[in-house]
Amino acid sequence: MLVGAHVSPAGGLYRAVERGTLLGARAIQIFNQSPRAWRPTDYGEDDFARFREARAASQIGAVLIHAVYLVNCASDEREIRAKSLASLTHSLRVGDAIGATAVVVHPGSAKAGPVGPAIQRAGELFAAALAGSERCPLHLENTAGAGGTLGRSFAELAALLEAGGGDPRLGLCLDSCHLLASGYEIRTPEALASVLDNCEREAGAGRVCSLHLNDSQTPLGSNRDRHANIGEGELGLEGARTFVSEPRFADLACVLETPGPDRSGPTAQEVGLVIGLLAD
Repeated sequence: MLVGAHVSPAGGLYRAVERGTLLGARAIQIFNQSPRAWRPTDYGEDDFARFREARAASQIGAVLIHAVYLVNCASDEREIRAKSLASLTHSLRVGDAIGATAVVVHPGSAKAGPVGPAIQRAGELFAAALAGSERCPLHLENTAGAGGTLGRSFAELAALLEAGGGDPRLGLCLDSCHLLASGYEIRTPEALASVLDNCEREAGAGRVCSLHLNDSQTPLGSNRDRHANIGEGELGLEGARTFVSEPRFADLACVLETPGPDRSGPTAQEVGLVIGLLAD
């Protein structure tokens, strides 16, 4: 497993590699632009080349790009759909340029509308974004299930994959906090194995392609997305150990998105803790 953390690319894309290296990470995740703004960062080939050079000289084995929070692929508003498509396509093209493992995206929200049409709208946008890029995969992240968010169950994730045309570039990113919050018991090896069997029955084998490891401030089935530091929430240290020790996850990138002790993100100590759990 390639354990790592979400890091900032402030000051240049290559700086994300430097920050990941300081954390002892073997995988990093970045935003390719401000996560709460539509305006894309104007990267050029020099930026991409410098990133590739920095990564080649590092131990970073996987790079995820997280799509911006404003993206709602399920929206029925023309302007939001147009902006979401442009932003997601841009993220995938940056992924193409830097050799990213994948772009991770929240599937979207139906808000107060019916779920079925929202899933179809999201799938159409996924397909369009993939058609507008070359090779970078797109991973749909499971959600905690608040409000009208899509992807709270494996059945919904499977429907989203199907609506996206079943493209081989489409995969899933499973978040441990979101799984627990959406009602999936994953804190023992037997429970997690059963959950993944369910996932494979619904979405197909081989669709889980990346991971987010976060503890949860809120309990099983709360439907609230509140990340906690590893071992400090409802998942607990043994739940985190179970998650990283699952054999079907062995070769995947596993990124921490925890708040850290001062709300500035994962620390080298926390990354080391997870690597230690994996080694036990």
